[in-house]
Amino acid sequence: MIASEIIQTQIPVLHLSDSITTALNFFEDYKLFQIPVFGEEGFIGLLEEDSVLGAPENDTIYKLKDRLIHHTINEEEHLYAALKYFLKNKLCILPVIDANKQYLGCISGTDLFRKTCEWLSVDDIGGLLQLEVEQHNYSLAQIAQIIESNGAKIISTVCIQKKENPSILDIIIKINQEELSSIIQTFERYEYKIIATYHKNIHKKELDDRFDSFIRYLNV
Repeated sequence: MIASEIIQTQIPVLHLSDSITTALNFFEDYKLFQIPVFGEEGFIGLLEEDSVLGAPENDTIYKLKDRLIHHTINEEEHLYAALKYFLKNKLCILPVIDANKQYLGCISGTDLFRKTCEWLSVDDIGGLLQLEVEQHNYSLAQIAQIIESNGAKIISTVCIQKKENPSILDIIIKINQEELSSIIQTFERYEYKIIATYHKNIHKKELDDRFDSFIRYLNV
């Protein structure tokens, strides 16, 4: 999954010769707060909406040349790198360049969010399990073995280091089964610390159904 896979070529561009009024209209019409700017040599940076607010409307963007920001990503870089750019630089779009530093288009924050949801299998049917593991004890192989021994598979997994205690990891696992009771019991036997589960508990549903039947019987 590389940057070139989600390039948008429809994102509008401005030129140094365009007026501030044109820039303001672009920001309003396209609902962006950054727009690529081109000069004679091609792409030169991103113009931020804050840079044009209050500027004389008859001036050209050339007068704001020093305020352009210069974040780009190579078309062959992984989308994890794109996530890092968006996180650290408060971007709404990220220009993509080729090996010759030629502009190819932009990645939008919305498209990157959608792609990240695909990675995490957000829309796939299944259950979620969150474990807390000491870093030196973390073994994805063992976690996978526990899940697969119960006839299930890992769809996606995310490993997050706790900020308050870097030696502890939160492991969030998406599993291709909606009912995880047997998997949870196995993790408990292995003395894993389970922080949260999100699944259809069939056994609980059976108990609820029996309880509802009993209540209905009493009300007859």
